[in-house]
Amino acid sequence: MPTLPLWLEPVERLVDAGGAVLVVLAFVAVLVFGMAIERWWYYRITWRSARRQLIRRWADRRDHRSWSARTLRHVWTEALVARLRRPLPWLKLLVALCPLLGLLGTVTGMITVFDSLSMSDTHQARAMADGVARATLPTLTGMAIAVVGLLFISRLEHVIRREDQRLHDRLARALEENDA
Repeated sequence: MPTLPLWLEPVERLVDAGGAVLVVLAFVAVLVFGMAIERWWYYRITWRSARRQLIRRWADRRDHRSWSARTLRHVWTEALVARLRRPLPWLKLLVALCPLLGLLGTVTGMITVFDSLSMSDTHQARAMADGVARATLPTLTGMAIAVVGLLFISRLEHVIRREDQRLHDRLARALEENDA
């Protein structure tokens, strides 16, 4: 049997410990946490400069009181907040997928355990306990990823609500400063 490169040994141990579903869960976890890092970066760098540009553009307008100006302000703010909100559906989908993938890993692991027990002559309790422990690892992993993902989604939704309110407050303040 050919030997694997050194950097693939952890993946081999992961597959041995919980099955191929753990590799899929690891990939989903990388996606979830990658999106979390991207949103943090977007909020810290891109969002703030885009918000400043929008406030400047609103303050530079001559007309602030007409219906069309208020509608334009609403459209601008909604478009900007929508860019902050953009990955939320994908994050929610990935987080909801994690427990289901964990359950899939448990079911396939249990099928493997029962299949191996039916093939053996002696029904050892220790082998069954090891197999059940191995089969529940994907569920634990899926739930852990989902909990952390839900915490991030909750925090992101809070930041979006807060930033939407701050944007409206800063637009109003820019208008007051411009009138003064």
